[in-house]
Amino acid sequence: MTELTFHWFLPTNGGDGRQVVGGGHGTPADSGGRPASVAYLGQIARSAEQLGFEAALTPTGAWCEDAWITTAMIAGVSERLKFLVAFRPGLTAPFLAAQMAGTFQNLSGGRLLLNIVTGGESHEQRMFGDFLDKDGRYERCGEFLQIVRELWTGRPVTFDGKYYALEDAVLAQLPDPAPRIYFGGSSPAALDVAARHADVYLTWGEPPSAVAEKVNRVRKLAEREGRHLDFGLRVHTIARDTAQEAWAEADRLLAGISEEQIAKVQAGLRRSESEGQRRMLALNGGTKDGLEVYPNLWAGVGLVRGGAGTALVGSHAQIADLIEQYAAAGISELVLSGYPHLEEAYRFGEGVLPELARRGLWRHPAPGRSPAYAVPFGAAPIREA
Repeated sequence: MTELTFHWFLPTNGGDGRQVVGGGHGTPADSGGRPASVAYLGQIARSAEQLGFEAALTPTGAWCEDAWITTAMIAGVSERLKFLVAFRPGLTAPFLAAQMAGTFQNLSGGRLLLNIVTGGESHEQRMFGDFLDKDGRYERCGEFLQIVRELWTGRPVTFDGKYYALEDAVLAQLPDPAPRIYFGGSSPAALDVAARHADVYLTWGEPPSAVAEKVNRVRKLAEREGRHLDFGLRVHTIARDTAQEAWAEADRLLAGISEEQIAKVQAGLRRSESEGQRRMLALNGGTKDGLEVYPNLWAGVGLVRGGAGTALVGSHAQIADLIEQYAAAGISELVLSGYPHLEEAYRFGEGVLPELARRGLWRHPAPGRSPAYAVPFGAAPIREA
């Protein structure tokens, strides 16, 4: 089994807090207790890179701060951490996007990754002036990625497509290296674009068998295109020294969610055209009952939060066990988050990552760094074997 890569999350979607910050994906975002300031997001970024996370995902949409500007500012207060910048290709011209990526990559020292988001809610897209339907957005996205990748080669690009036209376009400042393209989506149109253009296919946290089925489907589509993809999992985490503590925290988060919140957010999320969002809603069922949908996989977050709606819940060893199951299903990268994001980064980074290191499944990406180990109160320090 290959070594795994872990990424964290910058909570620009309503800030951060000790409860689930709901909303997003076409629904109004709740406000957390900690605003998404440069000071606080920088604190999360520095902690994530020290703990051994490779990158941090920054979301996109009408419900959060702009990902390009936010990460450009945070790059200046961090050292090694890469930024998985989510953006919507239909809202930016391909040449400008290729140029922005090149500038970011070169001025940050190669710290840019790109998460392509076509947009699953037409009513939100129209806020940005985009009136294409879902299939049209994916078709346009395919043209966009074809153009951007060709521009990154430095060769002149002339393109005459359904959505874009360029003539003798040459990008002067090439990104070094070209950013890896992360792409998610569960509809047939999304899988087709992923197979032809993505480097990493992302999926939300469903039970391992469902993830394996999707991975195999996308892998076969990519093979038909003569391409190889890596696969990533986007999921939350509640990691504690013991399972009892972890589930007590899940119960506390659930107690902070009102039935009124659930009804309001679920009604908004049901408008989504996203197949992935539909699958998340099916897991939680819109109710507080039966939320452990697979051993140590909890669907409570998705009651009030759009997008990734499940969490890995348990002791450090239990979460490591579940991650091994996802690795066996084909997952090699995990994009994680938790409430609050600063504290949960330490709980996962000091608890689960060292456990995975002991199993030979992870190593700190910075040379000379060894994982820090979480020490329960009153216990003797844990030494690396």
